[in-house]
Amino acid sequence: MVHVEDSIDIDAPIDEVFEYMDQPENQAEITPSLVESELVERLPSGGSRAKYTYSFVGVHLNGEVQATAYDPPHHITFEMGGDLEGKIDWTLEEANGGTRVTYAAEYDIPVPVLKSVAESFARRYNEREIETLLRNLKDRMEA
Repeated sequence: MVHVEDSIDIDAPIDEVFEYMDQPENQAEITPSLVESELVERLPSGGSRAKYTYSFVGVHLNGEVQATAYDPPHHITFEMGGDLEGKIDWTLEEANGGTRVTYAAEYDIPVPVLKSVAESFARRYNEREIETLLRNLKDRMEA
């Protein structure tokens, strides 16, 4: 299982950042390799279920994410199913007059034969992806 995590401070109110992150279509705007993220349904307990297409070194991986923990404006946990299995945690907290956003993800590499070679590469690849995603979110929210 691959684990990646990073944080960034954003000069925007926590409610605005959470509202932006709570829209699945916005994920594709800020995540470099996320080709598509489309709302399937809003869940009665809060949060959403969305389908996604993620491009990993030229291979399209498809599936769904579903909010399993939803605590506005502080936290969302998504369980991933499909070609990628795992979870994504978004944690937001007020910090320095703005918002500190932490993104953490754990997932399995889908091809068992490539797993040992691919995990190290995938970790580095996704660490760069998360850095870019968080910078994009910061730029979007501070614009």
